[in-house]
Amino acid sequence: MRDLRNHGGEVVDRASRGERVVITRSGKPVAELNALASTPLSADALLSRWNRLPRLDADRLRADVDDLLDSSL
Repeated sequence: MRDLRNHGGEVVDRASRGERVVITRSGKPVAELNALASTPLSADALLSRWNRLPRLDADRLRADVDDLLDSSL
């Protein structure tokens, strides 16, 4: 309870990221904080998002990866 009172925003952020947070009082579990299930996106919404993604240049990506990685590995 003390952690929830003093750091409520952080505790809620942890739960919203999927962590199961158990609230205790005097060391005994009394409640559980979970993220709410998100509403699934429609196919139209998914396609709209897909169409707004930037195009990928595979050759440029490969060159960037090659520049970053040690070729002796």
